[in-house]
Amino acid sequence: METSHLLVEQSGSVLWLTLNRPERLNAFSPEMIAGLTDEIERAAADDAVRVIVLSGAGRAFCAGGDVKTMGQSSAPQAYEHIGRLNRLILAMKSCEKPIMAAVHGVAAGAGFNLALACDVILASEDSQFILSFAKVGLVSDGGGSYWLPRLVGPHLAKQFFFTADPISARRLYELGVLSEVVPAEKLREATESFASKLAGGPTKAIGKQKRLIEHALTATLEEILEEERLVQGLMVETEDHREGVTAFKEKRSPVFQGK
Repeated sequence: METSHLLVEQSGSVLWLTLNRPERLNAFSPEMIAGLTDEIERAAADDAVRVIVLSGAGRAFCAGGDVKTMGQSSAPQAYEHIGRLNRLILAMKSCEKPIMAAVHGVAAGAGFNLALACDVILASEDSQFILSFAKVGLVSDGGGSYWLPRLVGPHLAKQFFFTADPISARRLYELGVLSEVVPAEKLREATESFASKLAGGPTKAIGKQKRLIEHALTATLEEILEEERLVQGLMVETEDHREGVTAFKEKRSPVFQGK
């Protein structure tokens, strides 16, 4: 499938979603946001998809909001636009499939936050991340106020938001925000390798583990202990669990089917 602002390609069990407004550094458009939301919601229910990868066409990952249209929106229009963006972020959070971001060039504003909403972020060495909202007199949208303080702490998150200074991929890697930083020419290869590894894993267990980790950000220990107890009761009856145990006994690598 291909639309003007989003390219969709399925390679095996990996779904590649490529933001496709290269002339605008892949700034968000309503069509792009709707397309991403629809594809992620569809993939969440499709057993043939085991990993989702977000990337950007051209010179950047995503510039966030389109500066050309800024200053023209009323409060109700901004409220509606951000509501559509929120639906996308919530679809990503609730999707029980791992979602990866492959970032090159610039990830700015809500484009940075889109990457933060992913489960794994790979980035090229020359990429830059900018929480650019303060430069145009705005606050974060797309969930950055939720994700970033949990990753780097509230004080450093405030610094990044208040100053809107560019942050290097290397620094974010050292802070634990990024999973890997690779040379630009190796980004696609590294992403394919990582996605292939996840696609070969026990998809149901990975999806449930994603939900447990995210719930743990706001839950009590008692709540997580009970949730683990309940979910494990489901996992022990999966085909992937039986395959994992059999493979361990036979001293071979498991072949998981995501079932």
